[in-house]
Amino acid sequence: MPCIKKPQKTQSTLLDIKSQKCGLRSSVFSVTGNEYTGEWQDNKKHGKGTQVWKKSGAIYDGDWKFGKRDGHGTYSVLLPGTKKYARKYCGGWKNGKKHGYGTCYSSSAVYEGEWSEDYRSGWGRMYYDNGDFYEGEWLKDKNHGQGIIIFANGNWYEGAWREGKKNGDGKFYYCDKGQLYEGVWVDGIPKCGTLSDFGRDEAPAPTKYPVPQLQLVDMQLVLREARSAYLDQC
Repeated sequence: MPCIKKPQKTQSTLLDIKSQKCGLRSSVFSVTGNEYTGEWQDNKKHGKGTQVWKKSGAIYDGDWKFGKRDGHGTYSVLLPGTKKYARKYCGGWKNGKKHGYGTCYSSSAVYEGEWSEDYRSGWGRMYYDNGDFYEGEWLKDKNHGQGIIIFANGNWYEGAWREGKKNGDGKFYYCDKGQLYEGVWVDGIPKCGTLSDFGRDEAPAPTKYPVPQLQLVDMQLVLREARSAYLDQC
């Protein structure tokens, strides 16, 4: 009767199994010089870990899922000529991209709110370098939906937006002149609306003359005069 021998693991197979990265490991360097310290699963970064990119000096510290940033984490960059780091983003990640709720820093500008696949999308607040402030809805990095922007000079707009421009119904408060425009906007340009005084007495630079007040005409008087004119012609 023939004897069947069970295949035995060769030395190379055993070495391959031992070399597979799984669980917590100390620093591992890639061929490009990038350094990762943290947890692994099936040879992929998975769990908690920190990666340092050799070329840029950037660092990510947070959650990983099958080799990609996923969960919550912080991404920082190395300031040129120093050993100090500047935080660029802190918040949610998914499949290697900013996703969920997070805060992004760029110079003195700051965005705090929702993200989708590396884009500002959803509800968020943006503090601009020039002192302007926007709070409202976003879509793919542009103001889109309902939102309010307060300019550095005190003027502000609230209403509808589309692809980064005022579009639809909105109100623009000229606080420096003490006036209010209410109407419809198309691609950032007011098309049809009304202009009225608003806080004119407190405005720092009001217009020379106030906006005349609209008054309703006596409809019955207009009808009587029209009827009288019609009868005179008969």
